[in-house]
Amino acid sequence: MFEKLKSLFKSSDKPKKKPAQHTNKAKTSGNNTKPKVQPTRIGELGEHKINIQLDQLPQGCKYVSDLMVTNSKSHTGYSQIDHVVITPQGLFVVETKNYTGEIKGTRENKSWTVSNRFKMYNPFMQNYGHIQAIKSLLPDYQKSRYISLVSFTMRCRFSVDPELRKIQSDELIVYDVELSEYIQRKMNRIQAEKTDAILTESDIQKIYQSLVEANITDLKIRAEHVDKARLR
Repeated sequence: MFEKLKSLFKSSDKPKKKPAQHTNKAKTSGNNTKPKVQPTRIGELGEHKINIQLDQLPQGCKYVSDLMVTNSKSHTGYSQIDHVVITPQGLFVVETKNYTGEIKGTRENKSWTVSNRFKMYNPFMQNYGHIQAIKSLLPDYQKSRYISLVSFTMRCRFSVDPELRKIQSDELIVYDVELSEYIQRKMNRIQAEKTDAILTESDIQKIYQSLVEANITDLKIRAEHVDKARLR
């Protein structure tokens, strides 16, 4: 009896092994291939929420987050892009914003306002520069469909061109919680139009790999880029 009790106490002292966790996602962030980059900008939590949204996209889509590439037309020499989503219907380039208040502006305005208190650079003009930088890395996909998406948190309300909320536009302003819904709706719209060549699984992988390989992960370069961007 004593020996049985002794053996029970011995077994309870052993640490329990946690079951191994397995993931099987078709959509992976480019930072899984390159060394992990530490967050350097405000709004990283919001961008993490976006990553959760992007994980809900259909099988066969891929995305790269926090992509930094060279851009000779930028005053810093680089473009830092929040998310690039690669789908059979085209590439969605996502710029995330972490503001609170009324967002007011038009496509043509160089500056937008936040609650009439301060200005920000037109996010669609900013994203246009990002798209051009991406195109320079993908010479075989210059004519692919590129959709510019700007995402704000639910702490904002929009006073912008109504067209920027219509799914037929290739420039869309959305709330972060509806990002995956808008991407899916836009994919369905493009598929119904049947005007653009569909990207194959091989195309998607090639684009994804090109972006991952072009991604600059050097922390010093990233910090210098952020500092220069703030001084603008």
